[in-house]
Order: sequence, then C-alpha cells, then structure tokens
Amino acid sequence: MKAVFLDADTLGSDVDLSPIEKVTGDLVKHGRTKPEQVEDRIRGFDTVIVNKVVLGRSHFEACPDLKTIAVVATGLNNIDQQAARDHGITVMNVTNYGRSTVAQHTMALILALATRLVDYDKDVRAGRWAQSPMFCLMDHPIMELEGRTLGVVGYGDLGKGVVERAKAFGMNIVLGARPGQAAGKVDGYPRIPLDELLPKVDVLSLHCLLTDETRHMVGARELEMMKKDALLINTSRGGLVDEQALADALRAGTIGGAGFDVLTEEPPRNGNPLLADDIPNLIVTPHSAWASREARQRIVGITARNLAGQ
Repeated sequence: MKAVFLDADTLGSDVDLSPIEKVTGDLVKHGRTKPEQVEDRIRGFDTVIVNKVVLGRSHFEACPDLKTIAVVATGLNNIDQQAARDHGITVMNVTNYGRSTVAQHTMALILALATRLVDYDKDVRAGRWAQSPMFCLMDHPIMELEGRTLGVVGYGDLGKGVVERAKAFGMNIVLGARPGQAAGKVDGYPRIPLDELLPKVDVLSLHCLLTDETRHMVGARELEMMKKDALLINTSRGGLVDEQALADALRAGTIGGAGFDVLTEEPPRNGNPLLADDIPNLIVTPHSAWASREARQRIVGITARNLAGQ
C-alpha cells in the first residue's frame, strides 16, 4: 500500500499515528494541503487519507493509481462520491468515535444556556454582583431541565449519547423525523414530524448529516414555531440552520437561546451572522466538540482497521 495523508495536522500533534503506519507501511504525511497542491501530492499513490481536503473528479481523472480514500471523519461532503464510484475508488469513513465527547459538549452548551452561565460570569466580572443590594443576582431567567422536553433530530450514535445524558437530568425525550424519515417509535421514544415536534420542545438538539434534504431544515418559519424560551443546539453541521434567521430570532426574542459548535463556513473567514456581538444568549464554539484526545485516537484506530480490512 502506498499511502499519503494530506492534512495530518487536523488530528493534532498529540495523537499516535502508528496504527495507520503499521497498515500502510511508509506513510507520507503532510500537515496541511492547499487545493492547488492536491493533484501533485496524490499522484502515484493508491491510498489517500484526508479529513477536510476536497477530492473531486478532476483529481481522480489525473491520478489513475488511486484506489482508496480514507476519510478520518464521519462526513463525506468533501468527496465527490459519484465520481469516486465512476473511477472504482473505495471511499471509507469513520463512525462511532465521538459519542462521549460530542454528547458531553452538547450537554455543556445546554447547561450553560439554561443556567445563563456566560451572562452571570460577565456580570460578576463587570462588578455587578459587588454592587447588588442583596446577596445574589437574578437578572437572567434560569431554566430547570428536569421535566423539560428535549427534542433530538438525528438519533444515531451521537443522538443516543445525548439522550442518555439528558435522561440523567430528568428530561423527557421526543425524537424528530428529519425530512423523508418516517414517524413512529424508536427505542420506546416517539418520533414525530418536525412541525409537530417544534412547538413541544424546550431544547432542540440537532445530530444529523447535511444533505440536500436537511439543508436549512430549521429556518425562520421553524423558529417561529418554537417556544419563546426554547434552546436550539447544533453540534452537527452548520448548514442545517438558516444562520441569519437564527440571529434575527435571537435578537427578537423569538426563541430563548442557541449553542452552536458548527457554522456553514469553517473557519468563518468571511464572517457569519452568528458572530455579531449583539446577539443575546448565544454560545458559539469552534467545531471543537469532537476533539478530545481520546476521540481523535479512536479515529486513528478505526481508520487503521478500515484500511486493513479493505
């Protein structure tokens, strides 16, 4: 096997790549690869390992030796899969590696928003507690999670992990049927159409992939259907939500708050509606929910097994 890793830096310097190296032999590693460098760097290799580097038809046509693409992530939107099939190239990805860390991050966002953690921290640092006429501050409403309803759209490995943790806080669970998905019962939880789900939930958490059907699945219309104090959490894909509509809804008080770990463009070099500094009760983290060292090392192990079993 003659293999090249085009963006090894995306897994971090603290992971051990030796499981992949044992399978591939002499693995050529590039920390990062610019689009104009891709063709030269994959020419002559039969196996290409990538995280976010985009590979398309022109690359496959120029590199006939290529037989396997191993994506060290779950999403495959950076690979032209039809073109890969046309050229007989096997594309493999990594699943079920981030349940603990993504679920942990999701719950951290829910808890921070429900308790208004960031707002109270800012108040303390601004000296407002020291100026309070009584022993505490109660300026920001706190949501108690016990007895509240969590709606989960995308009940795969990550969604299940979030459900497990939310149940420990006494939350009621309802699943949302994403576009094209049948309603019914799953693991004893009701799964209902999104339009029925939205008015019921106190927290909506998204855990589905970005497809043509799920793009802007939550827009201005859907946000209007939610409770005024509801929270929207997205640790999946930025394009699932119309970000301008969400920014407008938060400013208008249409919903209570939002926590996002993903944006449509990453990194957001051209700005983003959710990065404005006048949006209340919004937390945005830099696509870091997946990035515990344990999860990243799991990715290496799963990729090695994928390559060994091809």
